[in-house]
Amino acid sequence: MNDFAQLKKNRQSQFDKLTQAAEKLGNNQQKSGRDERFWKPVVDKAGNGSAIIRFLPAPQSEDVPFVRYWDHGFQGPGGWYIEKSLTSIGKDDPVGEYNSKLWNSGNDADKEQARKQKRRLHYISNIFVIKDPGNPDNEGKVFLYEYGKKIFDMINDVMHPQFEDEEAVNPFDFWEGANFRLRIRNVEGYRNYDKSAFDEPSTLLDDDEEMEKTWKLQHGLSDFLSESNFRSYEELSQKLAKVLGENNRQTSATAEDVPEIEYTAPVAEATSAPAEPTPTFEDDDDSLDFFKKLAED
Repeated sequence: MNDFAQLKKNRQSQFDKLTQAAEKLGNNQQKSGRDERFWKPVVDKAGNGSAIIRFLPAPQSEDVPFVRYWDHGFQGPGGWYIEKSLTSIGKDDPVGEYNSKLWNSGNDADKEQARKQKRRLHYISNIFVIKDPGNPDNEGKVFLYEYGKKIFDMINDVMHPQFEDEEAVNPFDFWEGANFRLRIRNVEGYRNYDKSAFDEPSTLLDDDEEMEKTWKLQHGLSDFLSESNFRSYEELSQKLAKVLGENNRQTSATAEDVPEIEYTAPVAEATSAPAEPTPTFEDDDDSLDFFKKLAED
């Protein structure tokens, strides 16, 4: 019997399997409402929490142990705009262009609007959860972890020490990396990570075989920067026009468009709006080059 005849004969049983699978997926989505690959620390009613995690190396067939992207999240007369920025993949983005016009208009109200619509910086890495007081079932498992510039700066600091008596540490290394003590506090309504710190370098697990198993459990990162995961420039422009209203997109700008000015901290980690924007591209690109060089060695 050929394959097509087999397909015809078994179509009812295949349909039953399909409906069961769809129902299972639907139930899981209703229960979780989020991507179960991601780990999130648990905080108490006061907004405080802690955990010990280990950042993991680049997953198989990839060179860098993290990906970086930007998004925008703000509300206008026409609703909410919550979208990834095309600047994450090196393309022009309509919000970035509009914010440049606002910032260069010379109008304080325009600058304030640009601040509210600023890009928010995110990183994603694989982690191994060592201690999770809020959810002990997560301990000993591999997850994806999304974090912001504050934590990335801590990673960057141990990779590039400022003093001669300090040795550079690759916190993503299985053998000579370091556990990260995540300490979260609620400061003026925002999550604050200033008390977080890396331990002294140590081997993650007892033997290479166990670490290899952990490495093979890691999730791919490159797909997060696939163009298919971003809306097109045209779609984002239409969304922006709907959220702000066409009349609200007029500014007093006379200067030509310039690249969007980047602000220092994601919304979730900011303690106050900076008086002036400062670029963040250089530090981030240096760190990417650092890991690409490691992969080549």
